[in-house]
Amino acid sequence: MKTIGLIGGMSWESTAEYYRLINEDIKERMGGLHSAKCLLYSVDFGEIELCMRTGQWDKIGEELINAARVLENGGAGFILLCTNTMHKLYDQIQKEIEIQILHIADATSEKILQENIKKVGLLGTRETIEQDFYKSRIENKGIQVIVPGEKEKELVNQVIFEELCLGKIKDRSRENYIKIIESLISMGAEGIVLGCTEIPLLINKDDSSVPLFDTTYIHAMKAVEKAVNF
Repeated sequence: MKTIGLIGGMSWESTAEYYRLINEDIKERMGGLHSAKCLLYSVDFGEIELCMRTGQWDKIGEELINAARVLENGGAGFILLCTNTMHKLYDQIQKEIEIQILHIADATSEKILQENIKKVGLLGTRETIEQDFYKSRIENKGIQVIVPGEKEKELVNQVIFEELCLGKIKDRSRENYIKIIESLISMGAEGIVLGCTEIPLLINKDDSSVPLFDTTYIHAMKAVEKAVNF
């Protein structure tokens, strides 16, 4: 079994889900007392979020490159960046290490194509929704990506940072997210990408009439597959 390297803490709420999902799947696949071999480097999200707000992405890059090097030197066979938004820095981090970083959008695109879906709605932080680093990775696979309107983007982003990252799950926010999902479906979305690893803490398959692509789960399962099949 390969050792999985995890760069987490963004937020720790979703990183805990990664750890749970990976170990549950290892146990199911291998049985008995088996669990995942993994290394976790967890950052201080308060420092990261401040850098995001003030546009200090180079500083974030330095922190995540250091984390990746620590994991590589510690014996990780590959790395998961346990957040969608920080894949903005994927190329910058990947070029500084020898081992592979499994891209969350690639794993998600693969799953979307398996479902024969060609048009998806995307929920996530403002950076993930508005910038090309994530959307283009999916679109390059021949999948059309649509996003919420301006007010809906702000609401989605606010709930992520002011509630979900703090472990707050509110019914009102779930209702608002469902309305946004329904709006994307009315625009032709055949599936919805939960493009923030905290969103599955709030939304599940019962909240949508079309398939939901839980990026946390998809990414974690891709890691297990790579860890046990090498």
